[in-house]
Amino acid sequence: METIGGDLSTMAPRPFADGHLAAIRAISTSRDYGPGEVVLESGAPQDRFVLVEEGEIEVADPVTGERLHASTLKPGQFMGELAFLNGGPMTLTMRACAPTRTLEAPRSSMLRLMSEVPEIGDHVLTVFSARRRRIFEAGDSSLVVRGASRNPAVARVASFLNRNRIPFHEETEGEPQVSWSGTPIPDPTPRAVARHLGLDLTAAATQTLDLIIVGAGPAGVAAAVYAGAEGLRALVVEDCAIGGQAGTSSRIENYMGFPTGISGADLTFRGQVQAMKFGTSFAMPRTVEALARRDDGFCVTLDGGEELCARSVLVATGVQYRRLPLDRLEAFEGAGVYYAATEMEARLCSETEVVVVGGGNSAGQAAMYLSRVAKHVHVLVRAASLAETMSAYLRERLEADPRITIHTGSQLDRLDGDERLERVVVTTPSGRLSVDCRALFIMIGAAPNTDWLSGLVELDGHGFVRTGAQVGAPSSFATSCPGVFAVGDVRSG
Repeated sequence: METIGGDLSTMAPRPFADGHLAAIRAISTSRDYGPGEVVLESGAPQDRFVLVEEGEIEVADPVTGERLHASTLKPGQFMGELAFLNGGPMTLTMRACAPTRTLEAPRSSMLRLMSEVPEIGDHVLTVFSARRRRIFEAGDSSLVVRGASRNPAVARVASFLNRNRIPFHEETEGEPQVSWSGTPIPDPTPRAVARHLGLDLTAAATQTLDLIIVGAGPAGVAAAVYAGAEGLRALVVEDCAIGGQAGTSSRIENYMGFPTGISGADLTFRGQVQAMKFGTSFAMPRTVEALARRDDGFCVTLDGGEELCARSVLVATGVQYRRLPLDRLEAFEGAGVYYAATEMEARLCSETEVVVVGGGNSAGQAAMYLSRVAKHVHVLVRAASLAETMSAYLRERLEADPRITIHTGSQLDRLDGDERLERVVVTTPSGRLSVDCRALFIMIGAAPNTDWLSGLVELDGHGFVRTGAQVGAPSSFATSCPGVFAVGDVRSG
């Protein structure tokens, strides 16, 4: 299955061509480091591109000061990973381990060069993507998440990091907490961690934008790529994680170009990288709470009260899974009740039976993925069959898997447990069924995220945005309000 980048262990170091190296040298200054001198501290922003000319740079643990890996950066190699694109921080310390001379180019100048000379951009992004994959999979980071299985708040942070492909080191033992370079983050939330990573946004009233894209599901990310490629100053605001509902899918096989499949999170993360390459910015996790018309465009109000303005707004907020009307549902969210089935949630399903509620492709993919680790997976479907809601290839796999039982004509009736979910009660055509279950995945319904539109655009009776011919607009994506557009699942029809 495809992932976010190549396998760094199989990639031979490849120096820049002479002409490309000369172009990098022209925008750089030379700097010398002595053995043991830090080139970039963990937590410091990647504000410059660093290429080794002489000497050697190692990766160091920011807490112990010990070298982390036998491999080092040698002449011709460069420092950094994908967070360079948005000026995010290094999650590990980079340190000279011999007399070292580097070429260092300001981040803005290097990004401009990568755009002007695509071969340089391709070279850098290929290495950056492979590095992100390696450190994400290995958990090489000074961002430490401890005890996620025992603390819902910590579990929410872990899920946020995992879905956004942000490297973190996971520990199972000890007091649940989230720490950065050995220092605990008080009252950890996804937004608090995002501030440390440079992902949050402190809006500037004078910031001028051509386009604000609200929502970073597949449609929003695609729009971010196109906007950046056309030279628009665009900002994407996302309230949870890149990918939206698609980002919760463990395996997508019916998307063109990925014959061996790819996870929803990896697919949309690739799109985010592509958009950032063209200059589009992302802010998360931030929620847009209101939309207002201004003389020269529109302004959105974010949670926290900041206001961002642009000439146009693109609505790409998609839909969200409906919350079931069950007692104690909210109390168990993050403590046995989940709305995504990624690697993070799968780790919590070992040695327990799992219940998946839903009959669509996302529910089917979740059941297949979770069956690898769970004792057994129960799929609850209210309809008489999956024929009308799930792709045939996926339905046939579920029906053939002895680790999965499909309960048609069934629905969830009750949740039981103390501090965490311990069992569920299901109503089936043959009676009530009690399942000892510590993991419940709810993947049903499609409620549009349109409350924030403040009545400026016309909605249908279900809250979806009317566009195109429905409102007499010339474009299929135009709404009833000129300057506001909508794409993806949030559209009516």
